[in-house]
Amino acid sequence: MKTFGLVLIAAALAVSGAVSAAEDYASVPMPAGIGVQTTETEGPVFANAKGKTLYIWPFQRMRNGLTGDAKGKTNCGDKVLTESAGLASPWPPGLVLPDLDTRPACTDMWIPELAPADAKPVGNWSLITRPDGNKQWAYNEQAVYSSNLDKAPGDVNGDRSRSRGNDSPAARLPVGPPPNVPPGFSVRVVATGVLVTTGEGYSLYTADRDTATRSACNGRCEETWAPMIAPELARPQGDWTTMERTNGVKQWVFRGKPVYRHTLDSYKGSLEGGDAEGWQNVYLKKGPSHPPGFTIQEVSVGLTLADSRGRTIYFYNCGDDSYDQLRCDHPETTQAYRIAMCGGGNQEQCLKTWPMVLAEANAKSGSRSWTVVAIDPKTGKYAGPGQADAMHVWAFRGRPVYTFIDDKKPGDTEGDSFGEWRGTRNGFSAFFLRDDFLDNAN
Repeated sequence: MKTFGLVLIAAALAVSGAVSAAEDYASVPMPAGIGVQTTETEGPVFANAKGKTLYIWPFQRMRNGLTGDAKGKTNCGDKVLTESAGLASPWPPGLVLPDLDTRPACTDMWIPELAPADAKPVGNWSLITRPDGNKQWAYNEQAVYSSNLDKAPGDVNGDRSRSRGNDSPAARLPVGPPPNVPPGFSVRVVATGVLVTTGEGYSLYTADRDTATRSACNGRCEETWAPMIAPELARPQGDWTTMERTNGVKQWVFRGKPVYRHTLDSYKGSLEGGDAEGWQNVYLKKGPSHPPGFTIQEVSVGLTLADSRGRTIYFYNCGDDSYDQLRCDHPETTQAYRIAMCGGGNQEQCLKTWPMVLAEANAKSGSRSWTVVAIDPKTGKYAGPGQADAMHVWAFRGRPVYTFIDDKKPGDTEGDSFGEWRGTRNGFSAFFLRDDFLDNAN
């Protein structure tokens, strides 16, 4: 990846919160009380009557078995589980889980979206019967839930992991209406925003010198930048129109710019075409901007977010190995896993080895995804109202972010993949601003 490309991407990330356009979506039938809510990071999502984001828990193959909801069923119950399941951890099943006196049941963290007793299926919305006899809404036959970590409409704090393997915590995924894109196109949520792709998952691009009615890419240019050809009978659709190329064929135009596929992109989700001067990736919506005072550093695999001194920013991942795969990376959840990982069971050592990123007084981020939270230094949980020794730290989706003691200079990422299964099950990951170089197998 060329340096000038990194500079352009860094600039775009720094202002993305201010330049994002609203995402369009296809109108679909919905039950009474369920609507669509705009979010900063996931695009439009379904939301309940309180505006809370709705999630699904699809079946996922783990190292030792499957977990999640089968279609037409729910495996998220109201019984508190006390032992590990051995689905992903290298440790065997049957180990006692921590903090059993305060451990929630699955339905305490993932609240089933219940339907009235007389509710009828609507479009892709159907009904399943829970073990207690209540009816629960399902979308495309997957039971839907809200998260107790979402406090306000537009929050998507329930599950935020980006890359996953067979040993990563089983995902709860926000679910929303289909994007309003022509046949043959799709969208993909990535670190930089809601990316528009081909149906196969390859990125789309626009050229700065093009207009809505003229393409400057002809001849040899088309060998590298293949125009996305529209059918002869194609009609305008939302943000999409068409233009006629010099050879008489139609090309798709998105928000006033003809769109192309970069023939040198070697894997799905690659953003590398956007590193070429004069070419831009196509987004329904750019991702949220980072807080003022943070910096962007170039490392061997791309860009990482860093503090004002250039020290890499990290976030903490945690999902326990119970059958209900509850998250444990949020201040409202158990801190036993994090303290064991970062300080050998000692919270004071954690604060030294993985210090949280302090926020200046009255700091504001400019986006709802980044907030300043008050943390109790003794426990790592949210501090009580007016707590005198509370630490005011930066958080992404409600979760504090960290630096690492062994990073000595800007660009160091010694703490990346620190922990169990490359840091994705219980550990720390660098806050990469582009994940196409980290997950190029999909």
